Amino acid sequence: MSFKGLKPILYGGREVWPLIEGGKGVSATNHTSSGAWAAAGGIGTVSAVNADSYDAEGKIVPQIYHALTRKERHEELIRYAIDGAVEQVRRAYDIAGGKGAININVLWEMGGAQQVLEGVLERTRGLVAGVTCGAGMPYKLSEIAARFNVSYLPIISSARAFRLLWKRAYHKFSQLLGAVVYEDPWLAGGHNGLSNAEDPLAPQDPYPRVKALRETMRAEGVPESVPIVMAGGVWFLREWDNWIDNDELGSIAFQFGTRPLLTQESPIPQGWKDALRELEPGDVLLHRFSPTGFYSSAVRNPFLRNLEARSERQIPYSKVQAGEHTVQLDVGVRGKNFWVAPKDLDRARTWAAAGYTEGLRTPDDTIIFVDPAERDLIRKDQADCMGCLSHCGFSSWKDHDDYTTGRLADPRSFCIQKTLQDIAHGADVQQNLMFAGHAAYRFKQDPFYSNNFTPTVKQLVDRILTGD
Repeated sequence: MSFKGLKPILYGGREVWPLIEGGKGVSATNHTSSGAWAAAGGIGTVSAVNADSYDAEGKIVPQIYHALTRKERHEELIRYAIDGAVEQVRRAYDIAGGKGAININVLWEMGGAQQVLEGVLERTRGLVAGVTCGAGMPYKLSEIAARFNVSYLPIISSARAFRLLWKRAYHKFSQLLGAVVYEDPWLAGGHNGLSNAEDPLAPQDPYPRVKALRETMRAEGVPESVPIVMAGGVWFLREWDNWIDNDELGSIAFQFGTRPLLTQESPIPQGWKDALRELEPGDVLLHRFSPTGFYSSAVRNPFLRNLEARSERQIPYSKVQAGEHTVQLDVGVRGKNFWVAPKDLDRARTWAAAGYTEGLRTPDDTIIFVDPAERDLIRKDQADCMGCLSHCGFSSWKDHDDYTTGRLADPRSFCIQKTLQDIAHGADVQQNLMFAGHAAYRFKQDPFYSNNFTPTVKQLVDRILTGD
C-alpha cells in the first residue's frame, strides 16, 4: 500500500509509480542506478551528458582528447557523448527487465546538444520512453522527440517559461508531451532556472508557482493526464500530502535527484557518498560561478570556497584615468594602463604581498588576483577546452558560427567538464564541484540512513512509497 493511496500513472504505455529519478550529468547517474529505479517500478533517468563507455573488459573508457583544435576536440566530445549514452541506455533497459520506464536527460546548453540527442535516439529506438531536458529553452525538443516517437519532458521553473515553449513549438507536438518538470530554482541541485527577476536569497513557496503552471497548461488545452513533476527539495512524500489528489494541481509526480545519490547502485565514488552524510543545513550553496552563466547549487566544499575567495580578490579598473580611478595599478599586471581607485590599489598590494601576485582580467572590467600556480592552472584549463557547452564563459567557446562568444574568457569560473569527470571517477571530492540539492543535509537527520546504512534503490523506492 502506498502513501495516501498514491496511484500509478500511465507512462510509455505502462503503469509506473509517479516517482522519477532525477538525471545527474557526467556519470553521477548511470545504467546501474536508473535501471534499478525502473525495475522498482518508477521512471529511471540515464544521464546523456558525457556518459561513460566501456572497453571489451568492461572498464570505463577515459575521455581523453587528442585533437589540437577546440572544434576537433568538440567533435571528439560528441562522439564520446553519443557512444556513452547509447551504452548506458542499453544496459539500463536490460536491468529494468520490462518494468518502469527509462528516460534520458540532456542539458540544452550542452555543446552539440541536438546532435547528441539525435545520435542517441537513433541508436536506442524502442528503449527510451522519454527525454527530460532543461538548462536553457529547448524549443526544438518536441520536434526531435516527434521524429523518434518518444515523450518529451521540458524542465522549467515558471509558468511563463512553459507558456513560451508551448506557444512557440510544443503545441505542434502536444500528443508527445509526457510531463512538465517544475524544478524549484531555490532547492534543486545542479543548474537552476532562476530568472533575473527572482531573488536568489528569497525562496518562493513552490505551491503557488506550480498552481500557476497547471492553470497555464489548462488555458493552453494541455490534457489533465499530463503530470507536473515536482523536482527540487522533495524528501518525504508525507510533506507533500496536500499536493496528492489535489484538484488545483491535477496529476502530480515527484522527482528525486539527491536521495538516489546515496544508494548501493549509485555510481558516485564512496568519498562523495560519505560527504553527503555529514552535511548540515546551509552547506549547499546557490552560486553563479558556473561557466554556463546559470545559477547552480553544489556543496560548499574547499573547491567552491576557493572560487568565492577568488572573486573576493577583485577590483574594478579602467584603461583611462577617470572618475575615482585616479591611480595606476602597480601589482599583478604588466603595463601602466590600469587605473583604479586608491582604496583598491591598497587592497591589490595587500593581496600581492600575501602571494596573490598575478592579476587576471575578467569580461566585466575587473581584475582578480591569484597566485602563480592558480594562474597556470586556469590558463591550462582554458587552453584545454573541449567545447562541452554551447556557450562557455570560462573559455569563450561557442559551439556554432565562429566558435567564440566574443567575450573575454572569465577566470572567475572553471572548467565544468574536467571537474565533473574528476569527481565522478574518484578524484578528491573536496577539490572538485560536488553537486547536491539543498535538502542534502537531511541524510544526517533521516533515521533511514543511521548506522551508515546505504539502501539499495529498491529499498529506497519502497521507503519513499510509505511516505518516508
